[in-house]
Amino acid sequence: MGEDEEERKLTVREVRVTIAASLAAAFGFVIALVWKEVVMSGFALAGIDLAATPDLAGWIYFMVTALILTFVMIILIILISRWGGKE
Repeated sequence: MGEDEEERKLTVREVRVTIAASLAAAFGFVIALVWKEVVMSGFALAGIDLAATPDLAGWIYFMVTALILTFVMIILIILISRWGGKE
């Protein structure tokens, strides 16, 4: 009987951890959506059009911009991860 109760507690704990992780991911998604609008507005203010264009030159420009931003974001993620991991 003690083993069943312990197994049940472990299951409830696992469910709580899963729910907490799911909620954290959902909150992060909402934050990302808000920041997307901030970034897109910043590009618009700077005169950079990120709308998809039907011509090849526009697509190449969009692709190069996306690659550069991805590289910069990866560097920032690495730097922030190292900063956050310091004790």
